[in-house]
Amino acid sequence: MTTGHDVILRDVTLRDGLQLTGKPLPTGRKVELVRALLGAGVPELEIGSLARGDMVPPLADTLDVVAALTPEELARCWVWVATPRHVQKAVAAGARNVQYCFSVSDAHNNANIGRDTEVSLAAMPQAVEHARAAGGRIQLCLATAFTCPFEGPVAPQRVLDIVADPRTEGSCDVVVCDTLGQAVPAEVGSLVGRVAEVAGDRRIAFHGHDTWGQGVANALAAVGAGATVLDGALGGLGGCPFAPGASGNTSSEDLLFALRPHWLTPAVLADLVTWSEDLLGELGEPMRSATAQGVRSRAAAFPWTAGPRA
Repeated sequence: MTTGHDVILRDVTLRDGLQLTGKPLPTGRKVELVRALLGAGVPELEIGSLARGDMVPPLADTLDVVAALTPEELARCWVWVATPRHVQKAVAAGARNVQYCFSVSDAHNNANIGRDTEVSLAAMPQAVEHARAAGGRIQLCLATAFTCPFEGPVAPQRVLDIVADPRTEGSCDVVVCDTLGQAVPAEVGSLVGRVAEVAGDRRIAFHGHDTWGQGVANALAAVGAGATVLDGALGGLGGCPFAPGASGNTSSEDLLFALRPHWLTPAVLADLVTWSEDLLGELGEPMRSATAQGVRSRAAAFPWTAGPRA
């Protein structure tokens, strides 16, 4: 049975976290944050997207970030892609791990990447071929797996049919996304468990948002149902520009405090909170992490507190 110590956190601050920010983050600052997070022990990161720069300006320099990182660093990093051409561009720049993402609902897929879900699914074998030819890995990432901002609730069977579709073979992971943060733990546990039954030997990842305050509870329900990877962003930063009603990602700090992976110590958590505070202050974004606020408390007898910043 999966425990918190076994779960991998993938921090998505530099992709999903930055999508809605009003201020750009310089490329050098992104590279600095990548190295800080990897050095702290965060197992995996999502560092950018090949979405059109005019549509998502904060991520327009993704290939520059990739080019600045070493092969060893890139082995732990993921880049969001939506087409086979995106895969080609990412791997040509040095990326080796790509997250091929499309929406379960047609309406959101059209709003997000301009095509029906079936068109994205039909193109996946070519995307897999490009990734494998470069010696890389590719994930199947399913946005709006629970609800769609345009169509409402999404039928679980539609998710299962995509995961079981032969055209998704070759993916190493299945990422189940609560894009709007509207799911509750019972729904997450049920769908993730059913996905795990049809996913074969692929890892199951859960990508949640904390819009309705269920982010950590949903993540723990996903782990209980078989997920071994969880996505989070520093300070709860983020949201989808093409999903009205979506707020920030589940906070990486909150997920880590709940899971207590072996590499996490009070000192490391305090460092993460400091980096989060600095980043959010730089971007003019609010702190949404309850754990970050807890770390700054004066409860000196509790080992996970660090007290106010000097």
